[in-house]
Amino acid sequence: MIRSMAHDSVGEKQQAHELIERLAPSQVSAVVGLLQVMLDPVARAIAEAPVDDEPVTQENREAVARSEAWFEERGGKGIPMQEVLADFGLTPENLAGKDGPQD
Repeated sequence: MIRSMAHDSVGEKQQAHELIERLAPSQVSAVVGLLQVMLDPVARAIAEAPVDDEPVTQENREAVARSEAWFEERGGKGIPMQEVLADFGLTPENLAGKDGPQD
């Protein structure tokens, strides 16, 4: 039974290869995208996430404008990670996890 299932899988993969060979380039691109989503759980979760249809408020627009101005004032650069960690009394080594260096 297991050998039969493995043979069926091989046959299906061969059929998939043959079908892909018959596709137009734009169709191949779509199939590759589908396969990537099927194999990558994060991409799959993003693809299946509901659309954010919440209306943008004036407060949202103002917050975005403030953040854009903040980045513009700093030449488009944010705050280095080491600086953010230092504000909390941490170092990059603290983020290494339970098996990494600890204080």
